[in-house]
Amino acid sequence: MELGSSELSFIIEKVLKEMNQRELKEEVSDGIFDTMDEAIEAAYKAQKKYAEYSIEQREKLIAAMRKAIIDNAMEIANLCVSESGMGRVDHKYLKLKLTAEKTQGTEILKTEAYTGDKGLTLVEHGAFGVIGSITPSTNPAATVACNSIGMLAGGNTVVFSPHPGAFNASLTMVRKLNEAIKEAGGPDNLITAVKQPSLENTNIMLKHEKIRMIVATGGPAIVKMALSSGKKAIGAGAGNPPVVVDETADIKKAARDIIAGCSFDNNLPCIAEKEAIVVDCVYEELIKEMKTNRAVYELNDEEAEQMVKVVLTYNKGKNTYSVNKQFVGKDAKYLLQNIGKTNIEGIECLIYRTENSHPFVQEELMMPILPIVKAKDFEEALKFAAQDEHGNRHTAMMHSKNIDNLTKMARAIDTTIFVKNAPSYAGIGFGGEGHTTFTIAGPTGEGLTNAISFTRIRRCSMVESFRIV
Repeated sequence: MELGSSELSFIIEKVLKEMNQRELKEEVSDGIFDTMDEAIEAAYKAQKKYAEYSIEQREKLIAAMRKAIIDNAMEIANLCVSESGMGRVDHKYLKLKLTAEKTQGTEILKTEAYTGDKGLTLVEHGAFGVIGSITPSTNPAATVACNSIGMLAGGNTVVFSPHPGAFNASLTMVRKLNEAIKEAGGPDNLITAVKQPSLENTNIMLKHEKIRMIVATGGPAIVKMALSSGKKAIGAGAGNPPVVVDETADIKKAARDIIAGCSFDNNLPCIAEKEAIVVDCVYEELIKEMKTNRAVYELNDEEAEQMVKVVLTYNKGKNTYSVNKQFVGKDAKYLLQNIGKTNIEGIECLIYRTENSHPFVQEELMMPILPIVKAKDFEEALKFAAQDEHGNRHTAMMHSKNIDNLTKMARAIDTTIFVKNAPSYAGIGFGGEGHTTFTIAGPTGEGLTNAISFTRIRRCSMVESFRIV
């Protein structure tokens, strides 16, 4: 049977339309949308479907997400560094691996039960619904991956507003996670974002009625925005973690650990050692041990003065300094090149002997520069550490074998994370016990967030029934 031209045109038009519809469906199923309203609406609809999933089904999807993170870790680590210009590929890879292996899932959602003469009461963890998550450029993909596991474990869906400085890496992680979820039999759009993250889109998310919780990971300004949204908010803010070394410490180990923590991912983690405060009697010995590491370079006074002018901006009117973001997360070699030091290979950390008032100490540099301050004794070291932490209550470290001193510092510094005799990253489960997270909520008190942080406490009581004794 021959077809007329009009019939043939109709069939071609129909086929093309169906192909376009399939392409559109494939486009939106990766979770990336043109507008924030579309991203939120898709996550809202997906959460209604996801609410019907059992805990066992949730865990199946999370297992697929973990595998996807590992399988794509090197690709995404490279993308993080090439896009943001910050950090190290090998360490970004380790962060992603840590996220896949040690972010807690549904296993921590334990039900409590109370029974007595009046019957039975159950207390369970319920989903908030759709969570809006603001993520940083410093730990972009790891934060997206970690938050996604915890939020989905709690029964929520999530809409991300990534930092513009690393949105391609963040969106790539969103796509990989959604692809894994779909292949494991889950619904589309459990994780969504917009194609072009912006402050305008973030503001839409903060105000949208279908967003039930805001989780912000970043600097003080973005945390303040989240806390001012009028919604339940979790804020993971900045820190300026000090490390104290007293006279009882294992000096060789302390030197290795402090350099390892300070140089990890070029000092981008908010938990990393930002300044060292060392008691007088072991000060020179510690620096000597640090310098046995060929990756360490000690700045002299002239070099440090030049470095201040490069990595910090002096605000004359306010008599304050601010960090030059161009140098955040940069390699030590790059920093040295910018003060005219060339042909220096293999350097991972710069150290500098200084006073506690120096801007290297007081500003959170987030680059591999470690100022080292001398204190006359432990009491003065503790005083300096508390001042330098600026009340952020984020993270602090101490190297000591004196239990009384360790206890005094833990109480005085009052931080969310306190690491004893180890690199800072032990506090998030890397070489230390416990789960990991890249959303460390000091300002709002949740600490190292997990699935429980993203749930509502719900109670159900049955009077005079289900009591069996």
